[in-house]
Amino acid sequence: MTGYPLEISTERLLLRQWRDDDIEPLAAIYADPEVERQLVPTSLEQTAAQIERFRSVWAAGELSWHAVEERATGRLVGRAGLLRSVAWHLEASPVEVGWTFDRSTWGRGYATEAGGAAIRAGFTLADITRVITFTRPTNLASRRVMDKLGFTYRGATVYKDIDHVWYDVTREEWSAASADR
Repeated sequence: MTGYPLEISTERLLLRQWRDDDIEPLAAIYADPEVERQLVPTSLEQTAAQIERFRSVWAAGELSWHAVEERATGRLVGRAGLLRSVAWHLEASPVEVGWTFDRSTWGRGYATEAGGAAIRAGFTLADITRVITFTRPTNLASRRVMDKLGFTYRGATVYKDIDHVWYDVTREEWSAASADR
């Protein structure tokens, strides 16, 4: 994706490319029962394959999740960013923002910080005009982040056999909401 950065730095976080030493920490994040309640369970081998897919997508010049590390510690704390949601069933390949973080970081604003930085980069540096996001209806923390980021609730749907709610924001809506923040 022309213009979209391979790395994004925020006050507390670095959204960066994936490394081999990210596999075990990301698998540990996924294995936490509280994280697992919102995601499909993922083994160590599946995590390794997922990271390899992220790398392949980046190498092809497309959007994919960034690894997210705390700048102060260098510790991998999750994944976040923009990607092209090729499996989204309500429209063809929209740009999606998403995040998954280690439970030890919950409540610290990391999802808002990382998601906001990714959206800002997409709207200002790349030719992105609209971003969607979705989650399970019970994931109230992510839904609050969506609200903070200026997303508008669009509806409920069943995606990959799981109930979801989905939201979107356009570049114009984002700009207007950002001016108010």
